[in-house]
Amino acid sequence: MSRLHQKGGEPSQRMLRVAELIRHAMAELLSRGEINDPDLEGLVVTVPSVKMSPDLKLASIFVMPMGGRGRDTIVTTLERHKKYLRGEIAQRVNLKFAPEIRFRVDESFENADRIDALLHSPKVAQDLAASSEQEEHE
Repeated sequence: MSRLHQKGGEPSQRMLRVAELIRHAMAELLSRGEINDPDLEGLVVTVPSVKMSPDLKLASIFVMPMGGRGRDTIVTTLERHKKYLRGEIAQRVNLKFAPEIRFRVDESFENADRIDALLHSPKVAQDLAASSEQEEHE
């Protein structure tokens, strides 16, 4: 088992630590308004998570504008400033090599809402009721 991989493909402690440092650095850059771009004006952008590749050469930074407004343009806007952001993150995190960065819209909240809606749908409720009746008769 290598240092970077644990059982079941779980991220290593180092991957998690570096991801959290990058998340904090990116959140700080966004909250301080250090990216001058009209597409970011008036947007509050959160950085819910960062995922690192096992070799620490790629950081996937998940972002979400508060209220969901501007989510279609946020990734494109951040990609335009990727070179600057990568340099700033590397300085703040103090890594030997700056990882490549890519931006993704965080869809975890929407996925959770979609699953919740499915679980509360009439069809699923009907299936659950039928399943519990069948168990009672067995």
